[in-house]
Amino acid sequence: MSLSVKDLISIADLSTKEIMTILDQADEMEKIVQSKKPSKRLAGRILATLFYEPSTRTRLSFESAMTRLGGSSISVADVGASSVAKGESLADTIRTVENYADIIVIRHPQEGSAQWASEVAKVPIINAGDGTGRHPTQTLLDLSTIRRSQGRLDNLNIAMLGDLRFGRTVHSLSYAITRFTDRLYCIAPNGLELPTEIVGDLREQGKEVIETTNLQEILPKLDVLYVTRIQKERFPTPTDYEKVRGIYQIDKTLLQHVKPTLDILHPLPRVDEISPEVDATPYARYFAQMFHGVLVRMAILTMLLEA
Repeated sequence: MSLSVKDLISIADLSTKEIMTILDQADEMEKIVQSKKPSKRLAGRILATLFYEPSTRTRLSFESAMTRLGGSSISVADVGASSVAKGESLADTIRTVENYADIIVIRHPQEGSAQWASEVAKVPIINAGDGTGRHPTQTLLDLSTIRRSQGRLDNLNIAMLGDLRFGRTVHSLSYAITRFTDRLYCIAPNGLELPTEIVGDLREQGKEVIETTNLQEILPKLDVLYVTRIQKERFPTPTDYEKVRGIYQIDKTLLQHVKPTLDILHPLPRVDEISPEVDATPYARYFAQMFHGVLVRMAILTMLLEA
């Protein structure tokens, strides 16, 4: 199977059929992981991970995915120790790295940077987060987690909670999940609401976007609660961050009246928005997300490189 695009920059690049194919392929990849034996499917192929911002799960899961498929990885995890520190442009970095690898995964603080990289590169580019823009592979692993746990993606009551203004994961997820459901709850403190252009797009598509600050009112209705941290690094001043820090905190007391099948997701890392006591409850699905991330990224690498 292959994709209709050379690069994966936005979830909008994919048709709904392609999304479902990626999820199906990810399920198949679990057989490789369970076998404990590397596949030879991408033997001889090299992945480059180029991260201008910190990452644990995304970078390591891509590298793990490539290794499990028989390929290898090279990485720039600290751009301060690369030629970027000497003033090298993104375009020149991409033109350099493509000589060493067959596919590049990039994370960059500037929105639109992955698209720019794809216009320069001769090899496929995967967007692993461009500032407050998009994070398509995170969205795909989120969808995979929801489908595996709930058994479906359609007609679910889903809420996104926290920093919806700066959180690129919810920007991508909002466009993807509303392909399968007509209603989306958005719970955020004042000033951190989902960007108006995204809300406008969804409503133009006939979707019901319910915006509120009240978590307790919405929580009993939900099948999925997608929690995000308040992103300190995106705020203009520490004072602005402190005003909303810890405004939503999920603990066992808060979960007393939820549906027994509720799934709580989080792209991680978390700060104080989910208490560790929730980890042992049947609602916690955020660690499963990490495992699904490897499977989904195995599927994406295979579908792009075998095209």
